[in-house]
Amino acid sequence: MNLQTIKASVMKFVKDEDGLTIVEYAVAGGLITLAVVAAFDSLGAAVVTKITALVNAVN
Repeated sequence: MNLQTIKASVMKFVKDEDGLTIVEYAVAGGLITLAVVAAFDSLGAAVVTKITALVNAVN
């Protein structure tokens, strides 16, 4: 391989945006997962509070 071929390969790699798209999907998936975990955590705390109130009312 000569220098011109290496330069062309590097420029093609830099201009290729497919890898960037994969990274964007990974970041979006991570953020969605984080939001779902936070929602379930909040919901779980509310359920525990309601169950505790019911147990105290029965007693």
